[in-house]
Amino acid sequence: MRTNQQDRPGKEACGWIKGDHCGCALKGLTWPFTEFKTLTAQLLHDHILAYPIENFARFDEASRHVTLSAALALYDAGIAYAKGKKQNIGILGTNPDGALISNLAYFEDYLAGGRTLGRAKFFIYTLPSSPLAEAAIHLGLQGPMTYMLAAKTPRETLWAHAGLLIKNEEVEAMLVISSTSEATECRVLTGEYA
Repeated sequence: MRTNQQDRPGKEACGWIKGDHCGCALKGLTWPFTEFKTLTAQLLHDHILAYPIENFARFDEASRHVTLSAALALYDAGIAYAKGKKQNIGILGTNPDGALISNLAYFEDYLAGGRTLGRAKFFIYTLPSSPLAEAAIHLGLQGPMTYMLAAKTPRETLWAHAGLLIKNEEVEAMLVISSTSEATECRVLTGEYA
């Protein structure tokens, strides 16, 4: 069940996931959840997700957070997406850990498998750009996709890169995603803010 919030941080559209809640900043909506299966069902029911996310059950946690926060951000910005519809929107993401958690999961699976091979289910997410790619695939984003390491990348640098692509008319909008193990935030940058 969603609830309205009075606090609306920032002026740009924003989708976020933190702990057991997710939401849209401008619309002031939040959804509590206990598991991703019930959350995705609720977001489908509320028309945040235009259609079910293919292979969502195999996603690592970072990919789930990034894809859902990006869908929430597009909804907050009033940008519709649909299956088969491609959009000239780019995606820029950062986090402080790269793909460390997914790399550890892959290595643990490799060891459990007798050191012969790890399963592809885990290998796919050993690149830090994998969550961005999963979001871009589901949302039909065809603009540039870039991962930047967060430890040395302040938010202003991310906005500057995204804004440059918009000013140069290479994309209509950019999703700027910042993710940690505690929270994921996706903001939509359009020409209005570039």
